[in-house]
Amino acid sequence: MEFKDLKIFQMVAQKGTITEAAKELSYVQSNITSRIKKLEAEMNTALFNRHNRGMTLTPEGKKLLVYSEKILALTTEMKKVVQSKTEPAGKLEIGTVETVIKLPVILSSYSKKYKNVDLSLLTGVTDQLQNDVLHHRLDGAFVTEIQQHPELVSHNVFQEELVLLSDKTKTSLEQIKEEPILCFSEGCGYRARLARWYKDQNITPQKLMEFGTLETILGSVTMGLGITFVPKSAVSHLEERGLVNCHYLPEKYSKVNTVFIRRKDAYLTSTLEKFIETFEQIEGEPAYPLAY
Repeated sequence: MEFKDLKIFQMVAQKGTITEAAKELSYVQSNITSRIKKLEAEMNTALFNRHNRGMTLTPEGKKLLVYSEKILALTTEMKKVVQSKTEPAGKLEIGTVETVIKLPVILSSYSKKYKNVDLSLLTGVTDQLQNDVLHHRLDGAFVTEIQQHPELVSHNVFQEELVLLSDKTKTSLEQIKEEPILCFSEGCGYRARLARWYKDQNITPQKLMEFGTLETILGSVTMGLGITFVPKSAVSHLEERGLVNCHYLPEKYSKVNTVFIRRKDAYLTSTLEKFIETFEQIEGEPAYPLAY
């Protein structure tokens, strides 16, 4: 068995078809097919169910997927350990929720100081990002603090106050309780907190609309499409311009910590260590508001 076989196996499992896996890996389809058959022969079991819509993992395939993720993650970590230098270098893959307002300051400070690091950023919701860190797809991520996972370590970044945001015509909570909610997809920490408030108030939201970016949500709120629940620091510039109104909820719903998570068992490279040091040192520096 070769590492390449496991990478191909993972891609087919992820994409669900030989065609999509071949396109993603830039391989010919026949090569993918033969590699999968070779792996199944070595395992002496079928790893995929074949059907008209593509391929899905068998129970044995699901077991192999877990082990293949661990094996490939260990090979990546091994390279990092062997190649680790005092000066940060190589790839650093970071995830973040959309509302880390000081992220431009963090990224700029780090990139200017460590020019040999190839830094990439993925945005998403808290549940998705935590899952990506757990499965070694990200080196770390900025997320909304949730129940601590036993395989993760978290570093405090800052505390935020969440506010219910409406257009400038709505001046009280009573006016906005029945408004459509504009939010990120399921798994967003802010959305979960707002849902808890509605439940405690015995209110069933009339309409919920999911968006992909914070900027689109804020623009839609200012146009009167609905309300949202976001950090005050991300919208203070809109409030100062008189474009929106902020409505405040009790602390148990509105106070939230942003943390940086990483795997507890992963080797802490100098590249990641210096990144953590960077965001721990930026407290108090001005953030860059959204352009909207």
